[in-house]
Amino acid sequence: MVIKYKVSEVAKDLNKPAKQIIDLLAARGGEPKKTASNLDEAELNYIFEHFTKETEEPSLDAYLDSAPKPKPKESEILKKADGTVVEMPTPRHKKKEKKQAEPQGEAQPTETVEAPKREVVTKVVDTRTVDVNLDKFNERYTELAGTKNVENRRKPTPAGNKQKFTNNKNRGRQPFQKRRETEAERLQRIQLEKARKAQLKVQIPDEITVGELASRLKQTASNVIKKLMGLGVMASVSQVVDYDTAAIVAEEFGAKVEKEVHVTIEERLFEVEADNEADLVERPPVVVVMGHVDHGKTSILDAIRKTHVTAGEAGGITQHIGAYQVMSGGKPITFLDTPGHEAFTSMRARGANMTDIAVLVVAADDGIMPQTIESINHAKAAQVSVIVAINKMDKPTANPERVMEQLTQYELVPEQWGGDVICVPVSALTGQGISELLENIALVAEVKELKANPNRRAKGAVVEARLDKGQGPVATILVQNGTLHKGDCIIAGTAVGRVRTMKNDKGQYIEQAGPSTPVEITGLTEVPAAGDLFDAVADEKLARELADQRATEAKERQFSTYQKVTLDNLFSQIAEGERKELDIIVKADVQGSAEAVKQSLEKISNDEVRVKVIHTGVGAVNKSDVMLANASGAIIIGFNVRPDPIAKEEAAQAEVEMRMYRVIYDAINDVTDAMKGMLAPKIREVEQGRLEVRQVYKISSVGLVAGSYVLEGKITRNSKIRVVRDGIVVTEDEIASLRRFKDDVKEVAQGYECGVTLEKFSDIKEGDIFEAYVLEEYRD
Repeated sequence: MVIKYKVSEVAKDLNKPAKQIIDLLAARGGEPKKTASNLDEAELNYIFEHFTKETEEPSLDAYLDSAPKPKPKESEILKKADGTVVEMPTPRHKKKEKKQAEPQGEAQPTETVEAPKREVVTKVVDTRTVDVNLDKFNERYTELAGTKNVENRRKPTPAGNKQKFTNNKNRGRQPFQKRRETEAERLQRIQLEKARKAQLKVQIPDEITVGELASRLKQTASNVIKKLMGLGVMASVSQVVDYDTAAIVAEEFGAKVEKEVHVTIEERLFEVEADNEADLVERPPVVVVMGHVDHGKTSILDAIRKTHVTAGEAGGITQHIGAYQVMSGGKPITFLDTPGHEAFTSMRARGANMTDIAVLVVAADDGIMPQTIESINHAKAAQVSVIVAINKMDKPTANPERVMEQLTQYELVPEQWGGDVICVPVSALTGQGISELLENIALVAEVKELKANPNRRAKGAVVEARLDKGQGPVATILVQNGTLHKGDCIIAGTAVGRVRTMKNDKGQYIEQAGPSTPVEITGLTEVPAAGDLFDAVADEKLARELADQRATEAKERQFSTYQKVTLDNLFSQIAEGERKELDIIVKADVQGSAEAVKQSLEKISNDEVRVKVIHTGVGAVNKSDVMLANASGAIIIGFNVRPDPIAKEEAAQAEVEMRMYRVIYDAINDVTDAMKGMLAPKIREVEQGRLEVRQVYKISSVGLVAGSYVLEGKITRNSKIRVVRDGIVVTEDEIASLRRFKDDVKEVAQGYECGVTLEKFSDIKEGDIFEAYVLEEYRD
């Protein structure tokens, strides 16, 4: 057994200064000691031997004489046969001859009378034998020596203790070993007694395995299984039992059972308490504009915002969700602009769920169309108030009465006919009815008594998100409750971060945004998904943990390995029974468009093949997208984006098909035709080269000239040009002129500089990439 005896403890038990002990050990030699130093057995023996010799008594006579002499017992008096009385000699000292004691009370003899002579008999007693009772001397001597801690038997007693009577070879070691073990046993006994007195407490969840239950009960699995068998439950170690069964078993073992409450990260992170009525204040209404394609939704918003958005959008279709705030009657109104094509059904649904009032735009000449019906159903599902804007009243063929009649078929009865649905005739072109529409929106909002609590952490939804080369992930969010401040930590889906910048719908930097306010923020770690809910939180570390957990769960839901496929061989694989699922990776310029493409593609699945979008992303097609497609046997569809050079090279080597589109209709039609075996394109795009715009300058006689450098391939006079900025397709145009220095040229090869002017597009910036290509016909 290892002895752990410190210098300070030895000094205390011997009633000596610690410095004296340290000096004594220093004189002996060896490593210098400190007060807290542990001493080994040899050092302890040396200390005790020194102080034993220092305090050694030359004789015990003085000690023994100081004690009162008891009367001798009859058993201690020896009588000889001749009547002589002899007392037993006193133990623990050398025997000396004593004179025979005179009888008590006997008169002293006179000089003329001679005392009778008695025979003196000396008896020697060996005090080294065990027959001598030494305990009484040890106890008495311990008290006289001033021992402070009598109960601590493992510590040595001061000089004069019973070590003088022990065997020299065991001096110092045996007493310490024996007493140390006794102390350990005593402590163990106390702990066992406490354990027996304390009742075992266990926490049990709603479900628990038998093995885990046994571990918590500190029992073997076999004992727990026996208890379960006694209850009529046949279970193995890995089998799960419910809380009630586990609680009965735990009580059988004498344990106290408590219900284990599992607190998720969301419960620890998010505020769930309801707002007090006194904290609620009036908030602006959030209005969503819905309706059929080309019925004038964006044009109505243009008339409200006095801006022009429709002219710059491909195919006249709103490609992005936008959020705007306008003032009407001194009060703000927030508008969400949702696209009208049925491909954006999911985006319209999200818009309806975020809003309070839905403005249903119906063309007065066309009436209710299929997308109009979908919009009505979404508005009803979201339980929002509906205001019908009958647009295009400026046209001669406008028939608002017919529109109102059609509305009644879908349980929307106009106020003019005794119902509760407000119908406002408007014309986005002339501005007719726009003011009346805003007044009715404000009226409905007043009746609904829309309120929110601005004095709490913000929460809301992501309206739109994109990846910006200079700013990183950029998200347009709508604050639905609370107030969002610059610097707040927010989490949206798997994206987390602090609000670095915050801009309102007019592009102005602001420090905070209250309820029903749309803002554009930066500072997130990644691009969130459109429609994700966001929350402002206090613990950033816990928020990142939650984001990682969500990302891990998303990865676990991903696919395994799939076969490669192209749109060209899709029908043949279907016919041969090799293809039952078409996997697609979608990349788009904004998150909302990516999800819209995903919804549209997955909707065209049929009995023979199922279309599955395994990944959606924002930004240019990159190397990781190609690697993912290669591993999964998927094809890549890009919407308003282009692949970067590395991705293009990787796709060529791995034979991964990539198809880029500017209008969603084309992508949907190509996949549909491929599934039907009708895909037979006669025109294809042949890439020629890539140019980088190094400098932009203006010449009065020519116009805006892009001073460019040919990075790869070549550019010819008849090339078509695709302008790519940060991986996003800005526009497609044709070459107006191609020059080297002052000369017109037919082509410019790689490594040379040239000046390029385009036919229509003039918003050219340094760093833009020109992709030169031609369209050619080919046969299968």
